[in-house]
Amino acid sequence: MTNPIQTYLNTIQTNLNTGQAKEHTHRAALELLIETLAPKVNAVNEPTRIACGSPDFVVLQKKGNVPVGYIEAKDIGISLDKTLKTEQLKRYLPALNNLILTDYLSFRWFVEAEERKELKITLATVDKNNKLIANETDFELFKQLIEQFVSTFVVTLNNPDDLAQRMASIAQLINSVVLKAYENEDKDGVLHGQLDGFRQVLIDGLQPEQFADMYAQTVCYGLFAARCHISVDKIFIRETAAHCLPKTNPFLRKLFNEIAGTDLDDRLVWAVENLTEVLRRADIAAILKDFGKRTKQEDPVVHFYETFLKHYNPKLRETRGVYYTPEPVVSYIVRSVDLVLKQQFKLKDGLADNSMLDINGEQRHRVQILDPATGTGTFLYAVVDKIYEKFSRIKGMWSDYVHTHLLPRLHGFELLIAPYTVAHMKLGLSLQEKGYDFASAERLRIFLTNSLENVFEKGDTPSLPFAQWLLNEGKAASEIKQDIPVMVIVGNPPYSGHSVNKGEWISDL
Repeated sequence: MTNPIQTYLNTIQTNLNTGQAKEHTHRAALELLIETLAPKVNAVNEPTRIACGSPDFVVLQKKGNVPVGYIEAKDIGISLDKTLKTEQLKRYLPALNNLILTDYLSFRWFVEAEERKELKITLATVDKNNKLIANETDFELFKQLIEQFVSTFVVTLNNPDDLAQRMASIAQLINSVVLKAYENEDKDGVLHGQLDGFRQVLIDGLQPEQFADMYAQTVCYGLFAARCHISVDKIFIRETAAHCLPKTNPFLRKLFNEIAGTDLDDRLVWAVENLTEVLRRADIAAILKDFGKRTKQEDPVVHFYETFLKHYNPKLRETRGVYYTPEPVVSYIVRSVDLVLKQQFKLKDGLADNSMLDINGEQRHRVQILDPATGTGTFLYAVVDKIYEKFSRIKGMWSDYVHTHLLPRLHGFELLIAPYTVAHMKLGLSLQEKGYDFASAERLRIFLTNSLENVFEKGDTPSLPFAQWLLNEGKAASEIKQDIPVMVIVGNPPYSGHSVNKGEWISDL
């Protein structure tokens, strides 16, 4: 029986003999070799994906199409040592836990960015006459390499810092893929339509680079939120992830299904599936064990996004002012507001006050609470905790109070999608943990909106369907901006010396 490795080398030699062989010429031969040695996988080679920054091969289990690894191939003669220093490989290695780098003759295997040097393979070398000289001593070793490569899965992550760092690496990769896909498509393409939707309703001057960043973060945090809420008896897959998102956030469900659900652009599937596999194997129970709980240590949720952004894009963290008020300061501010309401405004229940006012014939709560730069919801979370103190001995009244007197008057505005998503997740988990069960059509009144602009000024008839979802979110926020005469403001503004929020309202100040 013919040795499949020797057959592979014979094909490579035939390609070289034409004098026209390029890097992509040998892909079919490598695909056949991988699938021959590992018959339970498919080595997928998609030119359209490669043009957008995908590795040359995504290796999938035939059963379930689960990604098990990636192969990046360079032309014969290209130095793999130099390739490892390129920006491309600097993106791949932290994000792709199981990667082979090859020039079709030599093979270097990396697991969790560490090279498995004991399986550093050279199947053949090329002499001065362009003839292959087989290195048969490595043939058996190569079979072991492929066997172990297709059997290596994502390492299980079990703490927030490790998961945030891995998500950040994958987000960087998705960011670059989205930007390349945007640049390669026509102006009437899907990504162009989505960017135009954000421009029409949320941020006028949004640039493609900023859009790619928003896209990457939304995918990462949308999947993360979905993974946190999926039932233990269900299998976590990308196509149904939107249905696992908390029902407290119907907007995110719609948005996420548009950019990462069943209709996900094929050019982006491989990168999103990589993240899905990381989250599928993450020990979410361990990661969430302190979420929504007040302990002597800082709540992991408070720092999760900061840790993510530190690894993902420290510059964005600075320009957007993503720095967190320490928990003791948050507690002090919230308690001080509660005391002012009691002493200065003679409201004996403070933040928990549920008295009503008649405004133009409509009953409205007297004490409305707003964080106009809510971030991950730290201040609103502290407000809920403060109010809950009143119900510690009468928990049976808590659910009715939340539905009737808390959710209708607790508001937050956030411009960035990732912290917006975390805020929904954080407050939703906290309320559920305290015994509240959200109704099917009920949502938290945290909105993706620009606090310093009025969405009605942007027009009520967006030209793109995608923009309509954003418009509806903004309209709901505008009702709060316009219709509530008295508001308790909590929180801190973003910590940035000069705001990058340059809307018309700001310019006219």
